Amino acid sequence: MKLLVAVDCSDSTQKVVNKAQEMAKALSATLWIIHVAQPEPDFVGYETGPQTERDYVAQRFRTEHSQIQEIAEILRNQGIETTALLIQGPTVETIITEAKKLEADMIIMGSHGRNPISELFLGSVSKGVISQSNCPILVVPIH
Repeated sequence: MKLLVAVDCSDSTQKVVNKAQEMAKALSATLWIIHVAQPEPDFVGYETGPQTERDYVAQRFRTEHSQIQEIAEILRNQGIETTALLIQGPTVETIITEAKKLEADMIIMGSHGRNPISELFLGSVSKGVISQSNCPILVVPIH
């Protein structure tokens, strides 16, 4: 079984990873930990903008990459085959695309449970993935 675990590198990440770890052990599954990084739209490709902004975005990517690599290493040390992926792109579309590419049997992700007004303006990643995915999704409530 193949599980794609979408994390946002926030305080909620560990809760999602714990559930994924539990599922992987129970199902003898392989995990892919994915974090979708979205730079500021003006800096996609890093061709424009001040050097300080490009340096900031690059440092943020390095930090996020280190975080997910550390998570993967901990899981591998527990005997769970795990690969960490940091991919740049629109969050929902990137998660769906990677799930198809990897032929994931399930997507595991968190939900912050934002209120309806916030969701109206910001949208909901979990809602978007649920509406577009062809595979089952386990949504871990964060709050």
